[in-house]
Order: sequence, then structure tokens, then C-alpha cells
Amino acid sequence: MISQTAEYALRAVVCLAQNPDKPHTTAEIAKWTKVPEHYLSKVLLALAKHEVVYSKKGLHGGYVLAHDPENIPLLNVINAVDPIKHINSCPLKLKTHGTNLCRLHKRLNDSIKMIEETFRTSTIATVLNDPTQSIPLCESSTL
Repeated sequence: MISQTAEYALRAVVCLAQNPDKPHTTAEIAKWTKVPEHYLSKVLLALAKHEVVYSKKGLHGGYVLAHDPENIPLLNVINAVDPIKHINSCPLKLKTHGTNLCRLHKRLNDSIKMIEETFRTSTIATVLNDPTQSIPLCESSTL
């Protein structure tokens, strides 16, 4: 449903939310989230451009969340790096369909809308507060 880039962005943002004590470098975040550092760098730049994270320059610089986890919908993170795509016209390019989707493509698009709404109403805090039996996403030294 979401791209690997969007998954990487979500991992990074959740990781920063779990480690809010100070700015963290791309290298630290990459190590904790198991995301290739060079790729994560591009993801973090996109997140900064969309004001999901802030970049702090200097000796003790790095990335921090731009907002409290309660105020960061998953959809904002996803859309910052790879927006969800809707089916607006016939994927098969059938002229008889145009923007009138067939039953299959309408149902698929309706499902995309439902998932998008879940991402819109779920925040980073929702993820952090959702109890599971696994360990936290980031295995940082501060956890």
C-alpha cells in the first residue's frame, strides 16, 4: 500500500519520537532504523521540507520532530515523501471508461480512501501508544 520510502520515513519519525532528548544525526537514525544512510538522508530532507522534522546544523546538530507526536498524522509523513495515489481514471486507458471507474477500480479506490483516512486519523503518538509484545522500533542506547 505504501512505498518503501514512506515506510523509511515513518520509521525515522517514530524513532525520533522515541528519542526526543536531543537532535540525532542521520547516521544514528539510520543505524537504529536499519535504513541505508544515504537514502535516509534524502528522506529526512523531504521531511524537513514539509516541516515534519527540523534540521539543526552545527556541532550538536541533527534532526528533531517539528511537532509533538500527537500532532503528526501518519498521512503527513507519507505524503511528505511519496503521496498516496488515487485511481482517478481508467488504469487500462479504456476510452469508454475515462473518469467513470469500473466496479473493480472504484472499489479499489474506495479502499485506498479508507486506508488514507486511517493514516489521517492515526498519529505518531497513536503508534507509540499502541501496545504490542515486540520491542520498540528503535534500539537506541537511550531506550
